[in-house]
Amino acid sequence: MDRSPTSGLLPTLLSATLGRLARGRLPQVVGELRLPGLAAAAEIIRDRWGVPHIYAQNDHDVFFAQGFVHAQDRLWQMDFHRRLAAGRLAEALGKTVLPLDRWMRILGLHRTAEQEARWLAEEAPRDARVAAALATLEAYVAGVNAGIASGPRPIEFALLRCRPEPWTIADSLSWAKLMAWSLSVNWESELLRSHLIARLGPELAAELEPVAGDLGPIILADGQQGLAGPRAAAGLGSNNWVVAGSRTTTGKPLLANDMHLQMVAPSIWYENHLDSRAALPQPAGAGSAGLHVTGVTFPGIPGVIAGHNAHVAWGFTNGFADVQDLYTERLRRTADGRVEYEYCGQWLEAAVRQETIRVRGRARVVEEVIVTRHGPIINALAPDLAGETPLALRWTSLDPGREILALCAINRARTCAEFRAALHDWTGPVQNIAYADIYGDIGYTFAGRIPIRPQGDGRVPAPGWTGEHEWRGYIPFDELPHLDNPAQGYIVTANNRVVGNDYPYFLGRDFTLGDRAQRITELIEARAKLDIPYVQRMQFDQVSPTAVSVTGWLGQLTCDDPELAAAVEMMRVWDGELAADSPAAAVQQVFARRMIALMTAPRLGELAPRYAGRGPTPEIAASSIFGHRACEWLKGQLAQPASHWFDLGGGETRDDVMRLALRQTVDYLKGRLGPRVSAWGWGKLHTLTYGHVLGRAPALARLFNRGPYPLGGDGSTL
Repeated sequence: MDRSPTSGLLPTLLSATLGRLARGRLPQVVGELRLPGLAAAAEIIRDRWGVPHIYAQNDHDVFFAQGFVHAQDRLWQMDFHRRLAAGRLAEALGKTVLPLDRWMRILGLHRTAEQEARWLAEEAPRDARVAAALATLEAYVAGVNAGIASGPRPIEFALLRCRPEPWTIADSLSWAKLMAWSLSVNWESELLRSHLIARLGPELAAELEPVAGDLGPIILADGQQGLAGPRAAAGLGSNNWVVAGSRTTTGKPLLANDMHLQMVAPSIWYENHLDSRAALPQPAGAGSAGLHVTGVTFPGIPGVIAGHNAHVAWGFTNGFADVQDLYTERLRRTADGRVEYEYCGQWLEAAVRQETIRVRGRARVVEEVIVTRHGPIINALAPDLAGETPLALRWTSLDPGREILALCAINRARTCAEFRAALHDWTGPVQNIAYADIYGDIGYTFAGRIPIRPQGDGRVPAPGWTGEHEWRGYIPFDELPHLDNPAQGYIVTANNRVVGNDYPYFLGRDFTLGDRAQRITELIEARAKLDIPYVQRMQFDQVSPTAVSVTGWLGQLTCDDPELAAAVEMMRVWDGELAADSPAAAVQQVFARRMIALMTAPRLGELAPRYAGRGPTPEIAASSIFGHRACEWLKGQLAQPASHWFDLGGGETRDDVMRLALRQTVDYLKGRLGPRVSAWGWGKLHTLTYGHVLGRAPALARLFNRGPYPLGGDGSTL
């Protein structure tokens, strides 16, 4: 290995050189630009944080300018996302991303987006709301293309020697589809659940998933169930909560929101302020009507995703509704090469597409995509499905949606009632949406298309050839869970369970554990009146109710080993705060994972890591549905000393397994972080790097990535 003084110079020099080139490609943010497509003068003011505030004299121009600044600041990101959705990454990045392209060609997200774009164009002459949404998209697309044409291109394009194509409406709509895919995880849960059942049998496999009612708080409490179902004609990863004026120091509602999406460089989010209320000098008699909205946006989509206008504030958390089902299919290929599938005793012809994927520096690859009445055959998406029974994916977002209509309307809503009415067109992804208005009303809607299953609940793949498991439409909007001004004076959502057992429709079973909702509720109830600084502090809270529960049992453990006894004492007095500098937090996190691994490995074998979730080390779980369930399962098992899961094959008891897990925990932390307990900070194991796609190349990492940074908390904390 070259250890000469110059061995590290080349990456450093390369990074510095590229950094200078990148700075030379920054967009123009001072001065005047004359762009074709604007109807009148518009003004873009970037504040000290770089956030663009856009002032225009009409709606067309404000969305044109938004598209322009998105392209100025995030053109590479936008181009990457549209390539990802369309299955065209390999054209620019080569063979390493070919599996992603194959996935997206099989799913057909961009094809669905193109269908939506055609529907908008066809329906616009007959529907004013569609016409308004189409006009918004057209103005935004024109602004993006003006940005592509007028400004320097980001350095990524130069490094890859590629050029951005003109932006289209379908490109914008496909980004929404891509986000829906990332927020819909049911098909993966179905697969793992089916594997667990095959390994353990249905009874034991069911024990690994806590009953939904045991997962903590629900959004609509038992006393509110009448507001959730069809009997209520009068009357649902991330955190949001809204508090009525009766519980605030100002007498006005407060709304908080934190949407937990992947931390990357550049950020998925883009802060933006849009004002078309004739902010610039106007002719005599001109009105002041127009758009005035601020918040976070997605580069590639017009408008504000979450934020507030002059009348209403709103925020989202993922609903984790079950909107995907897998169907096992019976396929056959005819003598003339056609593909058929069986359905209700007949053989029907499947749609077959030959998707040609261009690969940089390589020959083109052709992916055959087979689509039945249930959707595309997805066996190629998962390595362990190769050679298995064909599986078709039925997913609500593979049907053309209308969420762009909802987005345009909620940006202009003037009351909670208008906001909720706009959500009629929110087709996906299913979200918990909390909102408040300046008149004192607060509300909540569980919005999106959720299938009605007349048989079964979609927990495992169903036979597709019988016709017995077909969806029977979607839950009507007026029968989706919602709340208006609840008596308790607040609404809390944190990806937790939505309704109780008396709700007449099945929403899903993959909600996350209720720790964050429980903690938010505790903090709200701890104050008679809330103010803004207190709500801001809530956002940074790092106390985990599950960690408190687990360490409550650990703190009672008896150990003869002085080293383990010291760890037990540390757990006994710990308050459950997963601070980055906390040794106790590191012990708890590693201990919990070791317990889950020890208890499940003898029976689950290679499925054990998938059940617990994979993380940066075997001791730390990634954020996954079954990872959350595993933590909740462990908490329940610790309360049952006689549980058979503690028997590892030698008649072990609960305390035996706890001592073994604690021994492994201490040994791991000593080996990883050294012998001094004070050096065992959780943030040394739990770090955050803002990673860029090109930052995966070692020579480019210093230029594009930021981090690692020590990070407190986990998936169960705010």
